[in-house]
Amino acid sequence: MGRYILQRSIYMIVTLWVIITFTFFLMHFMPGSPLQNEERIPPKLKETIMKEYGLDQPLPVQYVQFLGNLFQGDLGKSFQYNGRDVTELIFQGFPASAQVGIQAVIFGIVIGLTLGVIAALRRGSWADNLATVVAVLGVSVPSFLLAGILSFYVGVKLLWLPPAGWGTWQHTILPSLALSGLVIAQMSRYIRTEMLEVLGQDYMKTAKAKGLSRATVVFRHALRNALIPAVTILGPLTINIITGSLVIEQIFGIPGMAWLFVQSIQVNDYPAIMGVTIFYSVLIIVSIFVVDILYGIIDPRIRIAGAKE
Repeated sequence: MGRYILQRSIYMIVTLWVIITFTFFLMHFMPGSPLQNEERIPPKLKETIMKEYGLDQPLPVQYVQFLGNLFQGDLGKSFQYNGRDVTELIFQGFPASAQVGIQAVIFGIVIGLTLGVIAALRRGSWADNLATVVAVLGVSVPSFLLAGILSFYVGVKLLWLPPAGWGTWQHTILPSLALSGLVIAQMSRYIRTEMLEVLGQDYMKTAKAKGLSRATVVFRHALRNALIPAVTILGPLTINIITGSLVIEQIFGIPGMAWLFVQSIQVNDYPAIMGVTIFYSVLIIVSIFVVDILYGIIDPRIRIAGAKE
């Protein structure tokens, strides 16, 4: 296990380095300048600004300097936000995006798991049809449309919850519900399909023949094996939702991280682009690593097979 973790850690570092290198050079090839109203800036002032941010150096030199600062935990200062630290900007927006995203994922897992299990156990019934309809709607209806419907009917018409804004836990409910639609659809679809396959396996008949209770057969044997495909998609899906949805944050006025990322690209704010990209990449890579570890916990046969290889 220790060797496996070490090997995966090396892969993670190499993957992150490739992402950093590719993003660094790609963003410098984007059209436009990181300086706002560049043509109106006096040459002397422009030279001073370029020197202060290291933009007067050749690109390879800038790359080496960036990696050196990154090893020291310094992501640089934003061009757009008056020289504020990029790390500070990220951790200022991330809590709001994370709170909404985590709530959406938890709600989506609970509802999706329940629907998937019921649909598999009652195949062909109204519950199965309902789960299928929910899955189709969750995949086909865009989250921004669901967000608009929730904001208008629940927030404006019924006055049950704030239609937009940020400040209290009530403000987080509607955006979380809007984001959870895709999680519910994916979870219910994967769990139903895998549960049906697992329930038809010979070892499930053996478990029933041993006289085990229905609950033990379903939750200890069937559901545990059916969770593996769901866990595979859950890691990246969770990070995507937690790091923020631009449209959802725009509709509900959430001061999250997605807005920072889009704004930084629009104005060529190089440090902010690199900072958000690295932050996002680290979360994705770590989530995939955690998923691999969970494989072995959910189904020990995977870990044993890997060890033999």
